[in-house]
Amino acid sequence: MAEKKSDLSRAFKEDGALKTHVGGQALIEGIMMRGKYNWSVAVREPSGSIYTEEHDLNSGKDRNGWMYWPLVRGCRALVESLVLGYKALEIAALHAFAEEADEKDGAKDGVEAAMVDAAAAEEPSAKTDVEAILPDAVPVEGDEKPFSWKDDFGRPETMIDALGAQTELKVESLEASACEHAERAERLAVAEEALLEGEFEQPEGKQKKSFMDEEVEFGKKEMAISMVLGLVLGVVLFIVAPAFITNLIVGEYDQNTLLWNVVDGLLRVAVFVFYIWLIGRMGEIKRMFGYHGAEHKTIHCYEHGLALTPENARSFPRLHVRCGTAFLIMVMVIAIIVYTITPLNALIEALGVPDGAPKLVLVIFVRILLMPVIAGISYEITVKWAGSHPDNPLVKVILWPGMQMQYLTTNEPDDGQIECAIAAMQLVLEREQAEDARAASADGGARTGAGVEASAKA
Repeated sequence: MAEKKSDLSRAFKEDGALKTHVGGQALIEGIMMRGKYNWSVAVREPSGSIYTEEHDLNSGKDRNGWMYWPLVRGCRALVESLVLGYKALEIAALHAFAEEADEKDGAKDGVEAAMVDAAAAEEPSAKTDVEAILPDAVPVEGDEKPFSWKDDFGRPETMIDALGAQTELKVESLEASACEHAERAERLAVAEEALLEGEFEQPEGKQKKSFMDEEVEFGKKEMAISMVLGLVLGVVLFIVAPAFITNLIVGEYDQNTLLWNVVDGLLRVAVFVFYIWLIGRMGEIKRMFGYHGAEHKTIHCYEHGLALTPENARSFPRLHVRCGTAFLIMVMVIAIIVYTITPLNALIEALGVPDGAPKLVLVIFVRILLMPVIAGISYEITVKWAGSHPDNPLVKVILWPGMQMQYLTTNEPDDGQIECAIAAMQLVLEREQAEDARAASADGGARTGAGVEASAKA
């Protein structure tokens, strides 16, 4: 009986011959896939159907070519991925919990309708000039016992019937009462008509636009706040906290720079692994990691040239050599090297920075400044070099830590999750096929035109 291979072994040895640039991201009950020309989202809605959406990728290469230079392109890709990731997460959250939102809207509409019915039942009475005081119990037609505020407070239908039957508590003239009730009836009629037609309007400048409105760009304010908070949390967890603990363990930075940077780097990796492990215990994150596995299986399936079906994709490993997790681990490894070779000690001596908090603050500040450099170097190694030489033995050594991390960031998906990944993948592939066909048609037309021109000259 053949020994069953691990997902790690299969990911390295069974990497498909058809390499693709398409990458993805797991979302809340869905997947985001990104290609050359567009990015797409597929989300499993509470009803069981799959909602899909796609958007163009606007390349700035023609206008800002310098952003695609080596090292710089890594920073650009990182920022772009963060922005697209937040946009995709917002789409997923909107549709993954659509049923809950509908239920809340339905409950609100029900309350409004009940208010309209109750108010409409208050017809002005012309029998007496002075209304009677509300009795303790009002008999309600169809009930065996009279209505009681104490016993029937939780029975909306009974309360509404009772309210319609009761008299008012204040003394008013027939003329004033009739006038007030006429105005109230007019307002209620307008409100009821607006409810039926769905035409409630808010003051200009305060209208809440639909998420699908073309003028709305995914809630820029909320997205910006989330990104800032996420970056602050990342800096505190992976830069400030490890540096502070390292200072307590090793001592001042310039006393033993190499040991300080090694301990700091190991602590950073430990915090990252623990953080991933901890959030992976949450139910929603477990589901999301299942979608991460579905993304990898779908890309494997495409790279092996098979039809994109849950049955075909299910047979592949949930790990992938071109996963972004390897990039994150590489960032931490490269950081140790960059921080060690940076001549920070010379800067400390030149500025005369005293021991203690001032020196630690300077170390943390320099680490934050060097983050773009580290991201750029890591991108060139993991994406550009390792991605282009997957069979190189050294590549396997470099990618090994990131592959191990994928055991934490991926779970075995179910067929429904794989279906979402396939739906998102197909939108990207269809767009690329259409663009390739358009380019081929344009190229063929240009060749034909050149041939006609050459014949005419001849």
